[in-house]
Amino acid sequence: MEQANRMEQIKDIKNIIAPSAISSEPNYLKLGEKFVKTIFLFTYPRFLSSGWFNRIINFPEVMDISIFYHPVDTATSLKNLRKKITQVEAQLLERQEKGLVRDPMLETAYQDIESLRDSLQQGREKMFNVGIYIVLQSDSLDNLARIEDAINSMFETQLVYAKPASFQQIEGFVSTLPICSDKLDVWTPLNSGPASSMFPFVSMDLTSDNGVLYGINRHNNGLVIFDRFSLENANMVVFAKSGSGKSFASKLEIFRSLMMGTDVLVIDPENEYETLANTVGGSVFKISLTSDNAINPFEIPIIPKGEEPGDVFKSHILNLVGLLKLMLGKITPEEDAILDRAITETYASRGITAEIADFTGIEAPLLEDLEIILRNMEGGRGLAERLYKYIKGTYAGFTNRKTNIDIKNRLIVFSVRDLEEELRPIAIYIVLNFIWNLIRAELKKRIMVIDEAWWLMKYADSASFLFSLVKRCRKYFLGVTTITQNVEDFLESSYGKPIITNSSLQLLLKQAPVSIDILAKTFNLSEAEKSLLIEAGIGEGLFFAGLKHVAIAVKASYFEHQIITTNPEELLNK
Repeated sequence: MEQANRMEQIKDIKNIIAPSAISSEPNYLKLGEKFVKTIFLFTYPRFLSSGWFNRIINFPEVMDISIFYHPVDTATSLKNLRKKITQVEAQLLERQEKGLVRDPMLETAYQDIESLRDSLQQGREKMFNVGIYIVLQSDSLDNLARIEDAINSMFETQLVYAKPASFQQIEGFVSTLPICSDKLDVWTPLNSGPASSMFPFVSMDLTSDNGVLYGINRHNNGLVIFDRFSLENANMVVFAKSGSGKSFASKLEIFRSLMMGTDVLVIDPENEYETLANTVGGSVFKISLTSDNAINPFEIPIIPKGEEPGDVFKSHILNLVGLLKLMLGKITPEEDAILDRAITETYASRGITAEIADFTGIEAPLLEDLEIILRNMEGGRGLAERLYKYIKGTYAGFTNRKTNIDIKNRLIVFSVRDLEEELRPIAIYIVLNFIWNLIRAELKKRIMVIDEAWWLMKYADSASFLFSLVKRCRKYFLGVTTITQNVEDFLESSYGKPIITNSSLQLLLKQAPVSIDILAKTFNLSEAEKSLLIEAGIGEGLFFAGLKHVAIAVKASYFEHQIITTNPEELLNK
C-alpha cells in the first residue's frame, strides 16, 4: 500500500513537470505554448582560448546547455593517432615524390598530431569525446529563428560551427534535461586543453572573511568581498563611460569602508559626494573663487616622525614648483631656476629655511609674497605678471589665502565643481598636496578617491605628482582610487600605464566601443571580456584583484541606494 502511494506521488510529479502537449517537427518541437530547437557543435578552430564560451552562456535569452565529456582510454587514443599520423605522413611523402609544392595544412596537422601524441604519452593531456547541445526556447518561430541566427553568428566569429539536430529534436531536448543522458551522441574528440576552455564557471571566487562587499559575482552569484589592504598595495583604478555607475560604485565602497573603520578623503569635481558626506556626518569643503574655504599652497607641512625637516622642506618646494608650472604654463629653464630661487627667498623672508628643525608657530607666506619677490628679481618680472591674475586679477581667491580647513573628520570631501574648468587641475593639485602632507603626518588606514582623474593626466606636472602619490602611498597605509571616464586621455599620458601597474585593484564597467580596443590591450582582455564590457548594464563589469578577476554586478541595498544615487530622475522623485 505504501509503495503504491509512492508510485502515485511520482506520477503526480511527472504530470506537474511535463508540458501539456508535445509536437515534434523535423527542426523544432512545440512544448505546450513554447517552441524549442536543439543545435549541436560539430566544428572547432585549431585553438580555443579560455573563456570563449562565456559569451554564449551570458547571452540574454532563455536556453539550456549540456556539455558531455566522455573520457577516451589513452592507449586507444595513441593507437588512433598512430594510424592518423601514418596517413598524413604517407600523403606528405606522396606529394614530395610527385614534386608538388608543400601543403602547409598537412604539415601543420602532422606537427599537431605529433605534439598531441607526446603529451598523451607523458600524461600531460587526456582525450575526451565532447558533445555540446544547446536548446533554444521562444514563444514564436520567428523569434526562435532570430535567436538561432544570433547564436550561430557568435559561434562563427570564433570559427566554431553549429547545426540543428534534424529529425532528432526529441533526443536533443532529452539530452539537455538534468538527467545526465546523452541521447544525441554527436561528439568531437578534444584533448584536455580545449575541452577545459568550455568550463562555464571560469571566474575565481573572491569571497574572503575580511574586507567590504564590492558586488555580486555574475558567474556563480557569489559575493565579491575583498580587503584592498591585503594586497601588495591598496590602490585601485576605475574606468567606465559616463553614466555606467563608476561614482556609484565608488560611493558604495566609501560607505562600507567607513563602517569598517577606514578614513576616506575625496576629491569631488561634480559635487556628487556631498549627500553621502552629510548623511554620515562628514565634512565638505567647497573650493572656489568665492568660497570661504581655502588652502594655502605655501603652508609648511607637519614633519613626520623619523624624517628630517630639511628633506621635507625641500620636497615641499619641489611640489610647489610643480604647482606654479601648472599656473604659469610653459616656462623656460632660466625661468625655472628663477622660480626655484624666488620660492626659497619667499620662505626666507618669513625666517623659514631648510636648516630650521621646527616650523611650528611660524606663519607661512602667501602667493602674493612670491609675486613681490619675483618683481624685485632680475628676470622675474614676467613671471610676476603672469601670477598677478591669481592674486588680484580674474582668478584671485582660493590660491592666496591662509588655510582655514579643519580636517578632523573620518570622511572629508573637497568639492571643486564651482571652479572654472582651467582652474580645476590647479585646485586638485593643491588639494592633493595638502592631503599628502596630512597623510604623511599621521599613520592611519585611509582611502583617497580622485574622481575624474583625467583632469590631472592632461598636464605633465600634475600627472607626475599623481603617479608619485600612487607609488609612495603604500608605506603610509593609504589606498588611492583613481576614477576616470576619459580612458584615452588617461592612457595617452606617459604616467597612465604606470599608475595602473601600481594599482592592484581595477574595476572596469561599461565601455564605449571606441575605447574598448585600447582598454583590451592595456588589461589583456579576451574577446568575451571585451563583449561583456560593451554589452554590460549600469554597475556591471569586471573586477580585478591581483591575478584574480570576476564579472561583477555592483548592488546596493535600498537604504544605501537612497543615499548615494545621483540619477536625476530618482532625485526628483525623492
